[in-house]
Amino acid sequence: MIHFTIPLIPRSKKNHQRILKNKYGRPFVAPSKQYRDYERDALWFIPKKDRLIDYPCNVKCLFYMPTKRLCDLTNMLESIDDVMVKAGLFKDDNYRIIAAHDGSRVLYDKDHPRTEVYIEEMGVNNAKNQD
Repeated sequence: MIHFTIPLIPRSKKNHQRILKNKYGRPFVAPSKQYRDYERDALWFIPKKDRLIDYPCNVKCLFYMPTKRLCDLTNMLESIDDVMVKAGLFKDDNYRIIAAHDGSRVLYDKDHPRTEVYIEEMGVNNAKNQD
């Protein structure tokens, strides 16, 4: 099992977007500066592995938020998955590799917002059920 903590306020990539225009004037959606800063800073807390994880895993994420304001768990999961892929921990975030997010939830901790991540390889029986 791999466990690590990102001691930053969790950010959702989807809820922090902005619309920009490319050099031809066509609009496109880009992450906000707030999310890009989170992503850049979070990369420092993700462990480095000799080999990318490319086998089925359950990734349990506990998001400790500084307020009780509602947020979307699936958006939070998408963001942390993307950060872990960018950090080189996972080969990809498709369902054959990040096969489950069992046990993930949003919690409240005003004084210590953070994301706790637990990665556990799934057994052979669970992996066969994915095909």
